Amino acid sequence: MFENYKAPQELIPSDPRFGCGPSLIPMEYVERLLKTGNHLLGTSHRKAPIKNLCKGIQEGLTKYFNLPEGYSVVLGNGGATFLFDAIALGMVKKKIHHFTCGEFSEKWYKSSDMVPWIEASKTAVDFGKGITPEFVEGVDMIATTLNETSTGVIVDQFPEMKGDCLLAVDATSGGAQVACDLSKVDLYFFSPQKVLASEGGFYVAIMSPKARERALELAADKSRYVPPIMNWKTAIDNSDKNQTYNTPSVTTLFFLNEQMKRMNEVGYEAVIADGKRRADLIYGWANEKPYLSCFIEEEKYRSTAVATIDVDDKVDVGALLKNLGDAQQVYGIDAYRKLGRNQFRISLFYNISYEDLEKLTKLLSHAIESEL
Repeated sequence: MFENYKAPQELIPSDPRFGCGPSLIPMEYVERLLKTGNHLLGTSHRKAPIKNLCKGIQEGLTKYFNLPEGYSVVLGNGGATFLFDAIALGMVKKKIHHFTCGEFSEKWYKSSDMVPWIEASKTAVDFGKGITPEFVEGVDMIATTLNETSTGVIVDQFPEMKGDCLLAVDATSGGAQVACDLSKVDLYFFSPQKVLASEGGFYVAIMSPKARERALELAADKSRYVPPIMNWKTAIDNSDKNQTYNTPSVTTLFFLNEQMKRMNEVGYEAVIADGKRRADLIYGWANEKPYLSCFIEEEKYRSTAVATIDVDDKVDVGALLKNLGDAQQVYGIDAYRKLGRNQFRISLFYNISYEDLEKLTKLLSHAIESEL
């Protein structure tokens, strides 16, 4: 199936990258990096050129999210998965409750559950189902995932916290595009290789004053073991100086800063609206075609950053994507590997052009209908 398929030229997207991570890095960012010549790459992260990049990122995020007074933007190496352990080790006092709905939210729960001196519990739903987090009595942190990358589920609303309980949100594949009032969140963290159009292996942790105080309090507790690389006080102290604790990838910082400048030109609300427009395009296409259906049944849980579309079993999605991949026309829209579904998983990230998403839907339909 699809061995001899040839895509019409007018349906081929201008960029083949539609994957959900790592995602498309605009080539103009690469060209701008090249123009820095020998004045940026190879520079110490303790020197002004790199510290200015970190400062630009921190100020850009503060402006973009309209962060309340006293919030901190902490930068570091390791990515969101690294933070799963760092949070459990250094920000949970005694008990954390997770709300899970897919592979990555489950992974975060498992990291918490491995720490012997805290108690981790969870409320879980089957993959493909949505979940609405609620306040849980008796815990000091509630953990939820803004956008479940594996299944394409978003959180529809967040609970109000009480007492000293912190709300922690993994925003990796939805951060900056899926609506979230950060004034109600204590720890909002992500890796920049999704909506933020950069590389992986790096994290951004936006902390409320309450979360910062908790992190510094537990860092001072010498009875708790925390590896130095995961010490929150070290991360906070370095970020306050517009730098990272250990050496970062300069290209990651550069691309992230370029994307923040671009997104700040239009603003948070416009990016959110644009994400909804992209989602309407993809889900509308799925609803129109008899051989497609939306994997997430409840509309309020359908992501505006990652769309998962089931395909009729008569269509060999693997063969189709191999054909398009070999032709260098479409990359990265196969289903999350552990789901094992005949499915497209399509990035709706702001760094991917809307026009290319339109072409993608037309190309996929043309290919499938040529075989049915």
